[in-house]
Amino acid sequence: MTAVPRLSIGLPVYNGQEYLAESLDALLGQTYAEFELVISDNASTDSTEDICRDYAAKDPRIRYLRLPRNIGAAPNHNFVFTQCRGELFKWASHDDLYARDLLKRCVQALDERPEVILAHSDQAVIDETGRVKVPYAYGLATGSPSAPERFRSLLFEPGGDDFYGVLRADVLRRVKPHDSYHHADRTFVAELTLHGPFHQVPELLYFRRDHPTRAERANPSKRSRCVNLDPRRAGPLHPTPRLLAEYVWGFASAIRRAPLSPADRSACRRHLAAWMTSRLRPGAGERVEDRAPVDPAALTVSVDDLVAGREGRRA
Repeated sequence: MTAVPRLSIGLPVYNGQEYLAESLDALLGQTYAEFELVISDNASTDSTEDICRDYAAKDPRIRYLRLPRNIGAAPNHNFVFTQCRGELFKWASHDDLYARDLLKRCVQALDERPEVILAHSDQAVIDETGRVKVPYAYGLATGSPSAPERFRSLLFEPGGDDFYGVLRADVLRRVKPHDSYHHADRTFVAELTLHGPFHQVPELLYFRRDHPTRAERANPSKRSRCVNLDPRRAGPLHPTPRLLAEYVWGFASAIRRAPLSPADRSACRRHLAAWMTSRLRPGAGERVEDRAPVDPAALTVSVDDLVAGREGRRA
């Protein structure tokens, strides 16, 4: 029997032919190479299957699974995690890019800090071609030793892509899986913060691609985004007010489930009440992708220098 790798990467994908090969090259070219890569193809109708099977035939670390029907992005994220075996786990996106040292730096951080449950890195938004549009500083207090402070930060500050970091799989099994209401990714990360601190590696190693066909762009309304997350959200039983109410309840139920002291639980509830009553929430509705692009001439980082598979593109 093949030895169980320490790290598992789960890559859920649907119709990802445009950028999938670039992302696979970036993952397979990591300096930390001892991992399994499990791809869950959500019944793609483009050439995603061909790309995946071609890569799987060349690299034994890849396990390709194809679902018989499209179950939605959120259930596919949850499913691919159940198929992974490592003590550490990372979700990967089919259209993002990863610097060669991303996995190594994150695993090192978890090894050096037993109290940390998730390690991620500094990041930037890139365009369709892979050029940096918006590098941005991490502003969340997820590294605080205080669970209420970590939770407060997730409520009041923009951000929340942390679940694409490297996580301890045993912690991930103790939180509620991804849901599909409005901003369910934020309540998911908020619940993680109640289980332990995160660590942000102070190096630019993760590149989030913004493009017209990305799910957030292709589905501009709250309802259409939720249907993309789970087709069962379609229809009259899931009006927008319900999706918003589930969002608020997601935070409240995360507080109820988390292993908190009575004092910390009360503090988190006070933060949630303050957030709910605030009309001018800092960062409300802000997307980093919508910020004005930086002047390319002012950039000192090159994605092509940092990411495997892109060697020589600057020439």
